[in-house]
Amino acid sequence: MSDEMKLSDQSVGAVMMALQKSLMEQSDIVPVLREFKFKLSEEGLVVLNPPLVKFNEETTEQFRKES
Repeated sequence: MSDEMKLSDQSVGAVMMALQKSLMEQSDIVPVLREFKFKLSEEGLVVLNPPLVKFNEETTEQFRKES
């Protein structure tokens, strides 16, 4: 049996959401990553508590002005 593990597509998405959230909020990504809880599945590691990225009217307006 191998001790090697890989990230599932879901967990890669969770990391990307954490990055997006930290960029939007201009906050440190490390605390979010440290809070991740993982479970091993057939596809690889799955994040049980992925971060949520919430958009509101203010956020949407900010992105419109920047683009």
